[in-house]
Amino acid sequence: MTEKKSTPALSRRTVFAGAGAVGAMAAAAAMLPRTPAAVATAAVPKATVDPEGGYQVTPHVLQYYQTAKV
Repeated sequence: MTEKKSTPALSRRTVFAGAGAVGAMAAAAAMLPRTPAAVATAAVPKATVDPEGGYQVTPHVLQYYQTAKV
């Protein structure tokens, strides 16, 4: 009779994928502010008009800054 080899429950590929996911989560957690005061002290740019026609802070951009706060 021939015996079939049983495959291991965890393959090397699965282990490395899990380790990569854990590393990515650790990197994301390290970038989060440690205290709520750091978020509260962030300055919101005021609406300005660049005379040379460059970047302009408009009400739409200010709204984006407000919604992007964490």
